[in-house]
Amino acid sequence: MISKEEIKILLGDIENERVERTTSTKDTDKFAKAICAFANDIANKKLPGYLMVGEEEERILREKSEVKSPTYDSTPCLYSTIDDLDLELFKKEYLPKFVKANVLKSDKRTVKQQLASLKLFDTTSDCPTVAGILLIGKDTKRILFGSYIQYVQYAGKKITSKVLNERQFSGNLLTMLKEIDYFIKFTIQKQRPVFVTVLREEMRINYPYEAMRELAMNLIMHRNYQTNFPARFYEYSDRIEMENPGNLYGKVHPENFPNITDYRNPIIADAMKVFGYVNSFGRGINMVQEELEENKNGLAVFDFKEISTFKVTVMNADLEAVKAMEDEAEKKQKDEADMVQKNGAEKKSKNINNQINAKIKDKFNIHDGAENGAETVQKNNIEKTTQEENILSLIKNKNTISRKSIAKQLGIGTTTVYRYIESLKEKGIIERKGSDKGGYWEIKQ
Repeated sequence: MISKEEIKILLGDIENERVERTTSTKDTDKFAKAICAFANDIANKKLPGYLMVGEEEERILREKSEVKSPTYDSTPCLYSTIDDLDLELFKKEYLPKFVKANVLKSDKRTVKQQLASLKLFDTTSDCPTVAGILLIGKDTKRILFGSYIQYVQYAGKKITSKVLNERQFSGNLLTMLKEIDYFIKFTIQKQRPVFVTVLREEMRINYPYEAMRELAMNLIMHRNYQTNFPARFYEYSDRIEMENPGNLYGKVHPENFPNITDYRNPIIADAMKVFGYVNSFGRGINMVQEELEENKNGLAVFDFKEISTFKVTVMNADLEAVKAMEDEAEKKQKDEADMVQKNGAEKKSKNINNQINAKIKDKFNIHDGAENGAETVQKNNIEKTTQEENILSLIKNKNTISRKSIAKQLGIGTTTVYRYIESLKEKGIIERKGSDKGGYWEIKQ
């Protein structure tokens, strides 16, 4: 039997061909491949191989035991420099929130010392901390690859449903927090009047702003930033799912959640409290449940089963709107399918006519430009989707408008805009004149 000392040696050697590491207890394909590799013994070691399972569990135990150790957000972000921080943002917005104006007037410290006093800079390593990069970095995602939120809206109840909207929230947290707050208030929350009686109506809200905002802020505050995996915000027709890298932290476990609070990122948590994005610590989740019950969403469901992620699901309270949305998406999908079929039939008919004309030309030795009579051109009435009509309207108002500006005004992704523009170009409705930067759009019909 292998001893503890031998295990330590094998784990310490990262390149050892006798060891395969995995964080999953379910990836049987990976287990099988590893066992086959050990059996083949290509290096001819004639020694047993070992499959090490549960490094994520080890990380969680380490988090629970290292209560007095520095948290990840306080560690130096090596290979970054002070030039990676937005110092203008720090001086104008961040610093005044933490230090009174009269104190700042007489503050003779260097900017590095000011940053270090708020744990945004490590003077020993002469570089920003992870919190510094996350909170006021110029290009956060370039340094901490997974530090963004991926939002996708689906037409149906499955991840295979058609994508209606997608966007990415990235950048430093001071910028991202404002964007996600605005997005939830004006895009996620939808309300409409519903008649209760002939004389009275009430507003039906799909997702209450305060509750969804709190969940999103927790997503940012408590997530594990050591991974390259982004936080996910997925909106289906009947529910919203938020999935966060990093499960319950430190003293918090399923039995005492949400009544006990611990912080994986205390510097970030403190900053979010100072800027007013979270209120009294430990109260947030209970407030969320009260808001959701009052709005008839039902309680948020928290899933702790996955050891490396934290997941919460909130059901849509406006079931009538869900049905209408699904019906509209189904109709739109059918219309687009009919359009594809129609375009395919027209293209096939055009190809047949071209082939017949080519045969006639060859038979009578007719060449281009020598035909008797004028060439006639018939323009078809091509159907356009609602979003294509919206894009055309924006182009009519400003024919130099960029794809990025179109995406922003319509609240859709730039990839989606690109797809619609390509469709309009293929239909012969618009044409790009000149370069991408200095050119303009010309509407053909």
